[in-house]
Amino acid sequence: MSLVGINDIEIFNRSKRNAQDDSSTESVILEFLAQKNITEESLFFLIQATNPFTQSNDFKMALEKYKSHNYDSLLTCTLSKNFYWSEYGEPSNYDYTNRPRRQDFRGTLVENGAFYINTVKNIKKYQNRLSGNIGTFIMDEISQTEIDEEKDWIIAEHLLKRIM
Repeated sequence: MSLVGINDIEIFNRSKRNAQDDSSTESVILEFLAQKNITEESLFFLIQATNPFTQSNDFKMALEKYKSHNYDSLLTCTLSKNFYWSEYGEPSNYDYTNRPRRQDFRGTLVENGAFYINTVKNIKKYQNRLSGNIGTFIMDEISQTEIDEEKDWIIAEHLLKRIM
C-alpha cells in the first residue's frame, strides 16, 4: 500500500508475532527483508520514529561518512561529557582519582537510536542492525531526545518550542 501522493513510501504491515510489545527490531527487519526482493548489496537504513530531532542533513552526512570510511555498518550517537558510574560504585568512563575538567574531558559516545546503516547482506548474515567494522556518526545533543514514554512528549514539545 502506498500513501496518497507519495510513491516512494510503502507501509509494511508486520506479522502479529512481530507486533508484540516484546518484539525485537531485528526480528521485524528480518521479516521485512524476507518478504521483499532487495539486492544483498543494497544499503538498509533503519530510521526510528522515536527520535524527532533527526535532520535530513544527518542522513546525508552519515551516508558520506559511511561510504568514505568503508564501514560495514554505522550507528548514530551523541557526545556526552557526563561522568558515568555503575550500580556497584565504579566509574565507567573516567578515573575519579584523576578527575578531568569537563572542558578537557573527551566524553563518551552515547547511542541515540536515531538511525543505523548497514547492507542487506550483513543484516541477513549477522541478524543484527550492526556488524563488522562499525562506524559512528555524532549528532547534535538534542537528538538524544527520544519519545518512548508519555513524559518524553512533554520534553520534546518544550524543546521544539524553544528552538523554533
